[in-house]
Amino acid sequence: MANLFVKQAVQYARGRPTYPAELFRFIAEKTPERKLAWDVGTGNGQAARSLAEHYEQIVATDTSSKQLELAPKIPNVRYEQTSPNMSKDELYRKAAPESSVDLVTAAQAAHWFDLPTFYEQVRRVLKKPHGVIAAWCYTLPEVNPEMDTVLRKYNENPYGDPRKQIAHDGYKDLEFPFQPLHGLDGTGPFHFKNEKTMSLDDYFVFLKSRFAYQKAKDRGVELLNQEMIEEFRRAWSADGNADSKSVRWPVYLRIGRVGT
Repeated sequence: MANLFVKQAVQYARGRPTYPAELFRFIAEKTPERKLAWDVGTGNGQAARSLAEHYEQIVATDTSSKQLELAPKIPNVRYEQTSPNMSKDELYRKAAPESSVDLVTAAQAAHWFDLPTFYEQVRRVLKKPHGVIAAWCYTLPEVNPEMDTVLRKYNENPYGDPRKQIAHDGYKDLEFPFQPLHGLDGTGPFHFKNEKTMSLDDYFVFLKSRFAYQKAKDRGVELLNQEMIEEFRRAWSADGNADSKSVRWPVYLRIGRVGT
């Protein structure tokens, strides 16, 4: 994941959707204490910024220095660049000491991780038995039937990384070996929805950031050639209105506790 969006970091920060405030309230209500949260794969700090409203201190880590340069500077957020494969020493030094973290989060990132290694790190730093881990993703945005059909067509890629499909399916197949929280029937996925008003130009920025991975894999997927652009333009204006529109992103959350 380290170099996935490095070249597109600026446009990725602009085009990536945010997450609903309801999601963070839901998560915060599930942690007995709110002293320290670790946001893993923070990217440009979108989740860290919202977590900072609910937790006293946030440590936000990423392997990409370029992404971290774009993250907002917030008094109670500490950003750390880490190696792709953190040693125990680096984990304790850059993330948090053992059994000290109330919440670990991974926003639109867990499906890229080496999950057995990541989960071992989670178990080391979370407080036991009530430390909480929350991992969430968004799926394809919804605009109107015409746009959604075109996006699904171009999003299909027989050469795509199977890890992306885990996110496309709303994390229902994400390996998640944690215990349900009190009052919840299972670990999810729990469904939220975020809306963002976007112009067509901003929507194209989002598409470029989304398709960047296929191009990086050198599978012959071109970023928004002229034929694609025209097809999306027609679909955007299918209702006779070419102005900005409400774009809706379904968000799916897996959440659990580490146990003993």
